[in-house]
Amino acid sequence: MSAASDARPPLPPFTHESATLKVRLAEDGWNSRDPQKVSLAYTLDTQWRNRAEFAHSREEAKAFLTRKWAKELDYRLIKELWAFTDNRIAVRYAYEWHDDSGNWFRSYGNENWEFDEQGLMHHRYACINDMPIKESERKFHWPLGRRPDDHPGLSELGL
Repeated sequence: MSAASDARPPLPPFTHESATLKVRLAEDGWNSRDPQKVSLAYTLDTQWRNRAEFAHSREEAKAFLTRKWAKELDYRLIKELWAFTDNRIAVRYAYEWHDDSGNWFRSYGNENWEFDEQGLMHHRYACINDMPIKESERKFHWPLGRRPDDHPGLSELGL
């Protein structure tokens, strides 16, 4: 459920180019770590599965993101297009973060997304695994925020 004024291009049906752009825009949004801003990419009645947690609205998704980024400190994410159809996109991703005790992790995952006609995500299904790493094993070294265009992606990093 969304209004025309809520449109979030690129809109379905996706091409390889528009799906790749949609993935990068999602990555950029999540790297902002701004739950309010990120939540606007989802329908009011969005449905999420993230690990063992479920969200059933934009407000629940925003609350989830607020909790996530309070726990996952110095969060940096890279997403990569895996596949797409008319209104669906599959991505793989990895992100690095540490907890409040200084323990570092690289989290690997896959997501399946389904969009409405306005380009808002209605369904998001995520599967994620956390791997403890040493700080010296980190691969994502840009300043917090958007990943620079010249920073390698997942394939280039061998992830």
